[in-house]
Amino acid sequence: MKTLNAKPDFFKPDYGLENAGITTEKTVYWNYSTPALYQQSLSRGESNIVYGGPLCVSTGKHTGRSPNDRYFVETKDIEGKLFYNKSNKGIKPEYFDKIFAKVQEYVKDKDLFVRDAYVGSSEASRLKVRAITECAWTNLFVKNMFIEPKQEELKSFVPQFTLICLPKMKVDPATDGTLSETAILINFEKKMILVIGSEYGGENKKALFTVMNFLLPQKGIMTMHCSANVGDKQDSAIFFGLSGTGKTTLSADITRGLIGDDEHGWDDDGVFNFEGGCYAKVIKLSQEAEPQIYSTTHRFGTVLENVVFDPETGKLNLDDDTLTENTRACYPLNFIENAVESKRATHPKNIIFLTCDAFGVMPPISKLTPDQALYHFISGYTAKVAGTEKGVKEPTSTFSTCFGGPFMPLHPSVYAELLKKKIKAHNVDCWLVNTGWIGGPYGVGHRISIKYTRALLNAALDGKLAKVDFITDPVFGFQIPQSCEGVPSEILNPMNSWANKEEYMVKYESLAKAFIENFKKYEDGCSKEVLAAAPKVK
Repeated sequence: MKTLNAKPDFFKPDYGLENAGITTEKTVYWNYSTPALYQQSLSRGESNIVYGGPLCVSTGKHTGRSPNDRYFVETKDIEGKLFYNKSNKGIKPEYFDKIFAKVQEYVKDKDLFVRDAYVGSSEASRLKVRAITECAWTNLFVKNMFIEPKQEELKSFVPQFTLICLPKMKVDPATDGTLSETAILINFEKKMILVIGSEYGGENKKALFTVMNFLLPQKGIMTMHCSANVGDKQDSAIFFGLSGTGKTTLSADITRGLIGDDEHGWDDDGVFNFEGGCYAKVIKLSQEAEPQIYSTTHRFGTVLENVVFDPETGKLNLDDDTLTENTRACYPLNFIENAVESKRATHPKNIIFLTCDAFGVMPPISKLTPDQALYHFISGYTAKVAGTEKGVKEPTSTFSTCFGGPFMPLHPSVYAELLKKKIKAHNVDCWLVNTGWIGGPYGVGHRISIKYTRALLNAALDGKLAKVDFITDPVFGFQIPQSCEGVPSEILNPMNSWANKEEYMVKYESLAKAFIENFKKYEDGCSKEVLAAAPKVK
């Protein structure tokens, strides 16, 4: 099927695929428009159009990232810099070369879709990237997620990093040095990323952000897995949080401009978004609670991953988790009405650390000192609850350093020291917000109303909350406000909302001990002030 009004080489730069060692006997589709990619994807049987106009795809067995299948190629570029752990594994260059040779052979008889884009809205530090994909919908995903060059910039576009996504290809663990048939390989020497064997769109975006999280801190630029917004008084705020804590939802506030929802940098001029779009989790999405994000799920140009729909009417069932709980919507940032066009703002006035505490012992909001903020930043705490992950029957504490451990290839102290300098230089207020349970743990208590969370956040962001009376938590040491307009005072101190105070103390001290145990692996790289901010358990 020929795509209407589109020529494969219409936006082809002078710098071709052969510079990356890629050639094909079939067609290369360069920088196609959204409608043209729709036509290509539908004609190839990759996707369906659903009610309202989104493109809906199934990503097969990979409905989330495959952290065990990601590798850093062990070249001199990462020597002495990579923080080796479960997420950051090395692979020998000879294995990369062997796999890349297979890639070159694999693509020779494949149509390819190419997208040139920027990662980063700051011209001083943005990365020029080229994505080469075998699926048309993946190319639309990249188009939505990253920042598009102007048409006049494409002709002379020369990528600084190349991403090749081949979900239908497989590697061979017996000969390729991998753990499975899936591999995500990052090679800083060759400036290349290979995503093989996974159709999940998030692998592509997270691999490129991992590259930014490696490169920019070495230039003194803080990189953050966070959302960010800004008020009328140019009072920007950043929101750190793991999946399910409300990072995307709470930053998409109609009263404030949205800078971005997932990945940002913080340089000498302020905060800037890495992305040109949003990648929101949409399971059980509510039109009443989250109208802006909900509207994107019924709009042409959005890519929906693993969302269930009626095959006859095309209507979505956002509550259906048959395929996965990790259903996603990928859409351009300008689909959000109050998105900031420049994707930039001044230095933040407030930093929010979000946690979803399923034990019901963390306060809905508390104020942190700078050293406490660094302790919680390195800890990156939230909780998993029953039903969210296979085998989880009781709430379990989860720690992901810097609220994005799998995407942070340097030692956590590198990011923490940069954050410390920024907090002190710009006198930033830091808050810990619990979007999880009150009145008891999961299964006994209930999740705090988003209405109350928004009221607490708004009071913190406009400066009102800093003026109320606080009490000091005896174990964690943070400051708990005694009142907030629009929020029942009895829920502000979590102990007050529990019927059984002794049971509360057991859960409370158990969580504090989990913090202490988790932090042991980072103690060597942290200052004594940060270590002193740990919970105090008898």
